[in-house]
This record gives sequence, C-alpha cells and structure tokens, in this order.
Amino acid sequence: MGNSKSGALSKEILEELQLNTKFTEEELSTWYQSFLKECPSGRITRQEFQTIYSKFFPEADPKAYAQHVFRSFDANSDGTLDFKEYVIALHMTSAGKTNQKLEWAFSLYDVDGNGTISKNEVLEIVSAIFKMISPEDAKRLPEDENTPEKRAEKIWGFFGKKDDDKLTEKDFIEGTLANKEILRLIQFEPQKVKEKLKEKKP
Repeated sequence: MGNSKSGALSKEILEELQLNTKFTEEELSTWYQSFLKECPSGRITRQEFQTIYSKFFPEADPKAYAQHVFRSFDANSDGTLDFKEYVIALHMTSAGKTNQKLEWAFSLYDVDGNGTISKNEVLEIVSAIFKMISPEDAKRLPEDENTPEKRAEKIWGFFGKKDDDKLTEKDFIEGTLANKEILRLIQFEPQKVKEKLKEKKP
C-alpha cells in the first residue's frame, strides 16, 4: 500500500470500508490521520495494540485479552493490523449487527482457529476476561460465576455440551441468540470499555 505514507486513504479502501461499515467518509479520513500519527508505518503490531489497550485499563491486566482480540482481527495472520483490519475491528465490536458481533466472538473464542470451540478455549478467554475485572467488581459477581472456571462451566452448561464436546459456529451463534445469559457471560462488559474510551478523550 504505497499510499500509507501520503496521509490519504486510497479510494478503493475507503469505498470498501463505507460499504462494510456504517462509518462516513469524514469519520474514516479523520481516523486514518490519527492512526498514522500513532502508527507511522501504517500498521499496528501486537505489542502496540497491547499498549493501546493497557491505557484504557490502567488498574487491570488486559494483556492476555488484548492478544486474543488482536488475533481475532488479524485477518491475514501477518502479526500486524492495517487500517482496514483496524476499522473492521472497531465496527464489529461497536456498531456491528448482533450476528456480526457473534461471528467475531466465535473467532475470539476459537483460539486455535480450527473452526470449533472447546471447553478449554472458553476457559482460556474467560480467564483473560477475569484479569480485566477489578477486584471490587469481582466481589459483586454471583457465586456460581465468580471464578473463570465457574463461569466457563456455566457457559458450557447453557450450550448443553459434555466436557469433551465441541461447539460449531452455528451452535455458538444460535445458542447465544436464544439465551441472553450466554451473551452476558461471554463478553467483557462493553459499557465499561465505552466509559474508558470517553474518559480518554481530551
């Protein structure tokens, strides 16, 4: 992408992003400028992504979660996010339709990328989420979901799976759409993320 240094977004990428997201040309251009300021190379590395994420959660340890989020958005698995992957990521987690968000959530939980989710993968992501919950908030969690193990057990139970069963994307999306409790349990409260983002604005 030879235009990444010029400070202008290529027409093709702009049109593709407008088509796939709800963002306007103005929003995309503004974001592109600030993206280049943060990442002059036009790419975010895993490390940079973790650093950006950590700024939002100074009192927690978001490294593990940030790594999984990064992996799920690194569409071509090259170890960096370009502007297009970054915007798709923003769209999926904030403005995307429920189905799109669940497709993303599935890729987040499918840690080894083999197209199914195991109970251990659920535990891995839930453990990463728990590192982002402050001790105060953790104290307020219900008894049957106040540890990563208990929460993973509860999620797996809602899907009606045995310990060594696997979840396909279809099972995952249909089960989550049919049960609001699963949706609540699989995500890190997006409201908290939005509050953090607001706090960081100048």
